[in-house]
Amino acid sequence: MPLENQLVKHDTGPARKAPLGRRGLMLILSSPSGAGKTTLTRMLLQTKELDLTLSISVTTRPRRSSEVDGIHYMFITKKQFEALRDGGDLLEWAEVHGNLYGTPREAAERVLRQGRDVLFDIDYQGTQQIKQNSAGDAVTIFILPPSMKELRSRLERRAEDPPEGIEKRLNAARNEIRRWTDYDYVLVNDDIQSTFADLLAILSAERRRTARTRDEIGDFVERLLREP
Repeated sequence: MPLENQLVKHDTGPARKAPLGRRGLMLILSSPSGAGKTTLTRMLLQTKELDLTLSISVTTRPRRSSEVDGIHYMFITKKQFEALRDGGDLLEWAEVHGNLYGTPREAAERVLRQGRDVLFDIDYQGTQQIKQNSAGDAVTIFILPPSMKELRSRLERRAEDPPEGIEKRLNAARNEIRRWTDYDYVLVNDDIQSTFADLLAILSAERRRTARTRDEIGDFVERLLREP
């Protein structure tokens, strides 16, 4: 199967026409490593009635033992990545900790045209590129840890990095946290269920934003006004 046809996974059901025929939105979650973004992403995808599709990033980073190719990322070579980037086939891309990450453009656009929503799990660099290129489609949310002490504890419990790797991630986290003002919403993840409830509320409100359904609502209102 061609690479570009494999890049959006976790499709939660058959394509459905969204209410009032709206275009889909891009729900973007970002956070420092260990702040809970991956868990929240999984919870959103497991809520079938949300009908979210996860955008799978491509990366040149080596696969961790806990990761599955095509589920967590599409793991590709640097040469493959550069071909996608240079061909304009990435919606965004960034270099993080010496590795390249990117979001395939066409796979996400195909879902949006169906009136369905795409969930992104990307960092602040990618978020800014998407906002610049697709501002009307993007809803950006930044997840903060309750404290740096708790963030360190989560990284240590994850046991996927050596001590020097954890220190590198904590230093990167401080830089990422300073970017909080670039996001539409900021949530402090001190309780995963409360944070998840906040995410659901944001998604529900954004799906009903007038700007996303203006033409269709306008037609509906005209029909209402013609009724006796």
